[in-house]
Parts: sequence; structure tokens; C-alpha cells
Amino acid sequence: MISYIRGELAAVQEQKAIVEAGGIGYGIYMSQQTLSMLPAVGEEVKIHTYLNVREDAMQLYGFLTGEDLQVFRLLIGVSGIGPKAGLNILSCLSPDELRFAVLAGDVKTISSAPGIGKKTAEKLILELKDKMSIEDVLEQAAHGSEQSKEIEATDTGMQAEAVQALTALGYGSAESLRAVKKVSVDCASVEDLLREALKNLL
Repeated sequence: MISYIRGELAAVQEQKAIVEAGGIGYGIYMSQQTLSMLPAVGEEVKIHTYLNVREDAMQLYGFLTGEDLQVFRLLIGVSGIGPKAGLNILSCLSPDELRFAVLAGDVKTISSAPGIGKKTAEKLILELKDKMSIEDVLEQAAHGSEQSKEIEATDTGMQAEAVQALTALGYGSAESLRAVKKVSVDCASVEDLLREALKNLL
């Protein structure tokens, strides 16, 4: 099993990146979002990988973080979703957006990915809902003092409430999440956070 590859980014193609490590050029399939976040060709990268072995091929799928790889593993664990379909979903939705779409039961957002129909989206939501939580979507890394951790926990709770309020108003889960995450987390209340998030949606 290849857990990750660290080396020089040799080239970026339409669906994959070529990373040279130890004199070998590895072709690694990636989502469009991940490809757009890669550094310039010639710079060093570390790619977390999933090796898919089939009778006729061995393919590497790559991600910039272990968290993204974990979400990909959850996706391909759903019956009917293979690595290519999983990558299509992550090309349209970030891992955070996917988590919230699952938790909100947002079939429309998930089925917007190429090759993902309504029934597949419904199955994905059903199978992954218990494996994800709102805290996974909105939690921030806990650094610093205990006081800062308490503040972060409060902010996360406010963000969660604001996102849920926006979806109740009829906004899509993915766009609601984006709007709330754009707002500075120093709002005094959920109402203030909601007011600012709505500005990002208008």
C-alpha cells in the first residue's frame, strides 16, 4: 500500500498530476479542486494516495490532506460508487460541502456531480449520514489556551445554527456552508452571523 508520495511536481494534466519521486514519475488522478490547489510545476508536493487495483489496471488517486483521503474512502465504501465517481463528487464539492450536503439530506447538490443520479445520491446520504457529524464540518483546529478553545467551540456552534437556519430558508446546503464560512467568527450572536451570511447569498 502506498500511503503517500513526496516528490517534485513534474506536470499537471487534465485529470492527474505527475509526481517524480526516486526517479519514478507517478501518475496520480485527482479532483479538479485538488489539481487547482497544487503548487507550481517543479516544486515539492506531498500527496496522500489511494491505490485502486483492478484486473486490468492499477491506479493512484491523490489528495492534499489525509482528511480528504478519508472522505474519499467513505465515498467509495458506498455500494455503486467507484473511485472515478468519488473523484467526480469531490471535483464538484469540497469535503466540507459534501459532509453538510449528506447531513442536510441535500440530494440535489450531490446529484449535481457528473455520473451521480438521484438514486445514487439518496443511497450515499443513507449510508454516510451516521458516519459524519456537523462538528466535522465546522470544527476548527484547537490551538492555544483553553480560553481560545472555548471560544472556538462557541463559534462552531453558532456557525452550525446559522447554516441550519439558511437551509431552512430554502438555500442549498453547500452554498449556505460557503456563505457562513466567509463571515468573520467574531459575531456576537447567531442572528448577527446569519445577517452577514445572507449578504454573501444576495
